Amino acid sequence: MIIHYNKNLKSLASELRANGTKSEVFLWRYLKGKQLGVRFIRQKVVGNYIVDFYCKELSLVIELDGASHHYEESMLNDASKEAFLKSLGLEVLRFEDNEVLGDIDNVLSVLMDYIERGRE
Repeated sequence: MIIHYNKNLKSLASELRANGTKSEVFLWRYLKGKQLGVRFIRQKVVGNYIVDFYCKELSLVIELDGASHHYEESMLNDASKEAFLKSLGLEVLRFEDNEVLGDIDNVLSVLMDYIERGRE
């Protein structure tokens, strides 16, 4: 499946990769280089959105939510983004920043379970 994207967002995605949040940088240590058996890309442009992590093989998006995602406007934007991603056939897994930073073993367990199910 070809996923169209807004080319105007490519430079922003590159900037976000260079200046990732603490939780993004931390999780990336475990995702890069196919350490979980599949390839992930950081800050991928999908349509008019930028997703935190994307795995083409599994049609999977991982989104990390910090404190700013708890405001009503952010929650509405997240819901619109997720609806769009799902309309493309992508699955979205969301984790809170504090989950990644405080309980990485559980986050990795959830991801490995998903990856294993995706390979069946």
